[in-house]
This record gives sequence, C-alpha cells and structure tokens, in this order.
Amino acid sequence: MKLYALADLHLSYRPNREALAEWPARPDDWLIVAGDVGETLEHLKLGLAAATERFAKVFWVPGNHELWSHQPGSPRGLAKYDAAVAMCRRFGVLTPEDPYVVWPGEPACVIAPLFVLFDYTFRPDHVAPADAVAWAADDGILSADERFLAPDPYPSRTAWCHARVDYSEQRLASACATTPSILVNHYPLRRDLVRLHRIPRFSPWCGTRRTEHWHTRFRARVVVSGHLHLRATDWIDGVRFEEVSLGYPRHWRREQGIDGYLREILPGPTSGPHSGGPEYHW
Repeated sequence: MKLYALADLHLSYRPNREALAEWPARPDDWLIVAGDVGETLEHLKLGLAAATERFAKVFWVPGNHELWSHQPGSPRGLAKYDAAVAMCRRFGVLTPEDPYVVWPGEPACVIAPLFVLFDYTFRPDHVAPADAVAWAADDGILSADERFLAPDPYPSRTAWCHARVDYSEQRLASACATTPSILVNHYPLRRDLVRLHRIPRFSPWCGTRRTEHWHTRFRARVVVSGHLHLRATDWIDGVRFEEVSLGYPRHWRREQGIDGYLREILPGPTSGPHSGGPEYHW
C-alpha cells in the first residue's frame, strides 16, 4: 500500500483529458490530488471520477484554477470553493474541510489537506506587499488570478488567505500535537521553493510567508505542493518537500502517461537528504 501525489492535471487541455483514459488503476493505493484539476466543476468532476475509479482513497486541495470564475453569474470566491468541496463529497473525496485521516501504514502520519492562498508576500524584501503586483507588471507579468480569482465575500485575496491560514493553524496544532504530518497545499509553503527562472516576478501569486515554518512547527515528514509546474524534491530541515505537478501539455511527455508522473509520498524513499541541492524530475 502506497500514498501517491499528483497536481496540476489541467483538464481544460485536450491532451491531458485524453491521457485520463490510459491511466492504469492502483486499487490498493491512496492518491493526493494537489489542485488545479481544471477551471470548471465539470473538469473537477472528470478528474475526481478518474481518480476514485483507480485509487482506494483520494484527497483533494484546491488550486487557483479551481477558484476561477469566467462567466457572469457563475459562483465566485468562497461560493466556487464550496461548490468544489460539495463535488468532492459526491465522490467520497476528502478535502480541507473534512476531518484529517491518519495513514494506516508505517510511518503513521496525519494527512492534512490544506487550502491556503497567496498574499503577495513572496517577493523581495524591498518590495511592499501592496506594490507586488506593480513590481511584477514592470517585468510584463500579471497573473490571470487578478482577473478570474474573486475573493468574495472577503475584501481581498490577502484577507481570504489570512483567514485560511488562521483556520488551518488551529486545526493543525491540535491534529499534529503527537503525530507527524503530511502537509498538502497547492501553493508551496516556502519562498525558497519558488524557482521560476524565466518568470521570477510571478512569485507574488505563489504563496504566503506565514507558512514558511509549518514543516517544523507541525512535525511534517513530507510537504506536498504543485502550482509551479517544476517537479522537484527538496530536503529542508530534514523534511522532504515534493512538487508534484503534471502541468500543461508542454510540461510533460505523453509517452510516459499520467502514471509516469505520480510521486510516491509514503512509504517514500529509503534514503534521506542528499547533498547538491534540489533533485528535479522531468
């Protein structure tokens, strides 16, 4: 029995949808889906159906794409998130709103799906959070989140992010008091994991500094994230960080199939941290 993770299925793209049909089943294993299944509830439904048909238990956290609202009158902000959670519950998929589950194998770990947004603090120290969008725009960068990710009913995305951080901290403090954790969030929990060499000024839309010490504070064995479309394994403070994106069609090889991009979270590698920096996976 193994716990796997995958993020950024991006089922709005036809090649990604077509690959679902070729995805082999692993009926004894569990799967973490770390956000950006797609941009509509139909995309999410398609991805959840494929995952639950193939795995014994499935966990989901939202990415920014699941929260987008393209059409007038469609659910926005919190209402879009609530609709996605309701869709997950139709499939028996566990979400950040459900009780945490303990991995039944060894090592025992609390699997903690999280929904923590971004607050524009993943930027250089000399740039104020209020100036982060303008700083990115000076380099020609503007995230589509500014147009499509509404914070309703919160006054801003930052306010929604901070509310989610507060909520998550309370739950994690109780759940992880005596048991190690597997922390799962779409966005990376640390700034130093955001290595976007081609578009470095996209970083304000990649997380919040308020989570940078969660891996030690909440006794994590592994931290799972996506969003960057840059698959990598990092070791920080003895904790394994896994970026598990599939990505847009140009980011993965069709001949490997979706199964070729699953990352084993538990039991995981038998060896510990290695020297020489992050290990990239392509």
